[in-house]
Amino acid sequence: MSSQSESFDVAVVGGGPIGLACAWKAEERGARVVVIDAGEPGAWHVAAGMLAPTSEVDFGEHAQLQLGLESARRYEAFCDALEEPGYRRVGTLCVARDRDEAEALDRLAEFRRGLGLPVERLRPSQARRLEPALAPTVRLALDIASDHSVDPRMLVAALRRKVTHIWDAARATALKVEGDRVTGVITPEGTVLADQVVVATGVDSARLGMPDAARVPVRPVKGQVLRLRDPAGPGLVERTIRGADAYFVPRGDGRYVLGATMEERGWDVQPTAGGVYELLRDLSELVPGIFELEIEELIAGLRPATPDNLPAIGPGTLDGLVWATGHFRNGILLTPVTADLVAGVLAGESLPDWAQPANPQRFAGVTA
Repeated sequence: MSSQSESFDVAVVGGGPIGLACAWKAEERGARVVVIDAGEPGAWHVAAGMLAPTSEVDFGEHAQLQLGLESARRYEAFCDALEEPGYRRVGTLCVARDRDEAEALDRLAEFRRGLGLPVERLRPSQARRLEPALAPTVRLALDIASDHSVDPRMLVAALRRKVTHIWDAARATALKVEGDRVTGVITPEGTVLADQVVVATGVDSARLGMPDAARVPVRPVKGQVLRLRDPAGPGLVERTIRGADAYFVPRGDGRYVLGATMEERGWDVQPTAGGVYELLRDLSELVPGIFELEIEELIAGLRPATPDNLPAIGPGTLDGLVWATGHFRNGILLTPVTADLVAGVLAGESLPDWAQPANPQRFAGVTA
């Protein structure tokens, strides 16, 4: 990247899956786009990649569910247009360890069925026939076949191949603002001029210089994850196993992701012994065989959370500013729908009614 200014139709700040997908979809509509990537992987590098709007939805999360279902419907075609994104069409088993968890799971099953979501209740014996590695003590399971998964690291590699202009190791420090309009992005190496700017930097959007009144309030929520490998190869489990406090996602090649803690620790990303202990303890009560797996990686990341836990997708309060951040624990799931919505906004379209809960302008006047 040169120190001289260069001009684009759209500058996307953030080289994770959401930023890259927004750039790709905007390019498909004819825009000249550049992605400004600091080169430091964000939450996507830690994420397990569950595409699970049905098993994730909880009471009172109807708006999040709508976004998730819209994105899940788009995922297969989205991945078909990419090369080797690690997309797996396997379901989820939500599993209860004891009577209290079984009662809670039953309530969630009724809630989800009431929303028209596909959920099958399984007795313990039925669950163990599907996944023999489950502990004999499990009390109840829900089979959610519509849940899938994707490998976020493979997804990002595939998306990078779709984007024409990527400026690597270029850290955006601030938005260039003239009056009430964003006109570019400032980096230590130079200024990128752009008619429109998409902020897709996850939790780092909180550190990007801009007028306070234009901000979307985003805070970091720490998550620790173990990446495990079975030296005997794949087969311990085929489906994602989800308990009350942990999940276990197979990659299909003998590797697994065990996660994740949920910690309000500010900007701390150091893994801890306590976090590892909790993950292993909670999941081993569902799948005892995890103790035979080798540890490949212990890593922590920061989820970008907004005050209402919904993302900010769409036009900001400044002309030329478009947001694609605040996806909290659903960034990978919401990548296709976010990219489609942002590409539409960049082309002058309004957010559809079902996406209005994610409108960033709901935070106008809110202190970050």
